[in-house]
Amino acid sequence: MFSEIIAGTMRWGIWGANHSEKEVQKLIDVCLEENITTFDHADIYGGHTTEELFGNAWKEMDIDRDKVQFISKCGIVMNSGKKPSPLKYYNYDSDYIQSCVDGSLKNLKTDYLDVLLLHRPSPLMNPEEIADTFQILKDQGKVKHFGVSNFSVSQFELINRYFPLVTNQIEVSVNEIAAFDNGILDQLILRNLRPTAWSVMGNYFTEKTIQNIRIKNIIEILCQKYNAQENQVLLAFILKHPARIIPVIGTSQAETIKVLNQSLSINLEIEDWFRILEAIKGKEVD
Repeated sequence: MFSEIIAGTMRWGIWGANHSEKEVQKLIDVCLEENITTFDHADIYGGHTTEELFGNAWKEMDIDRDKVQFISKCGIVMNSGKKPSPLKYYNYDSDYIQSCVDGSLKNLKTDYLDVLLLHRPSPLMNPEEIADTFQILKDQGKVKHFGVSNFSVSQFELINRYFPLVTNQIEVSVNEIAAFDNGILDQLILRNLRPTAWSVMGNYFTEKTIQNIRIKNIIEILCQKYNAQENQVLLAFILKHPARIIPVIGTSQAETIKVLNQSLSINLEIEDWFRILEAIKGKEVD
């Protein structure tokens, strides 16, 4: 269903690199050359503009639609020039979900989404209404599969009881390892489902914290041992987990896509994985 690494598009538009359509086409080409065939979107990215940027680039490329997978997310209502709103909130009413899907299909220049994710859990979400809506979209051929993002174990179960989900996209990195202990990854393993993960570099390269200094001291040693770059070892740490986490790499740079894809060939030894974990925690494991 997904490639082993997913290309995250959030920073391809005005929320990041502000790429032109030609530059987006180049990134798509590089991804496909690297066997990265899954592209992760959300309706709100770029203030409701990035899906359209991607779609305009995509429609000019001679690529079979069935060779790639498009993920999109919905449910966050936020103010932008494209869609004004007096406040940020979550909406999972049937009409709203369907309108978001129609908007994503139009912007991405495609007839269907491979996966639709509920972007954030809402206290007001009605699982029966959501399930009915998912069935409508599936019957219409607009969405093949459904999942959630940032949901807890109980929130995942709440929706999954009424409609089968295929993934939970969660935050995982050396700076965010809560999913190792809170049951989310265990739940997906038990259901034979693969999690997808966002912000896989964490704040390692952007914040000089005490934790990051500890981690860096270990990562630099492992870079020499595995003949790898820091970002490759960071990704290898996530890939080692038996949940078979699929990372969503958020880079907007072609060369970084190539570098990170090489992480798939790095198999950290168990002792090295725990050296990183010890640095994360700042102490020996209990």
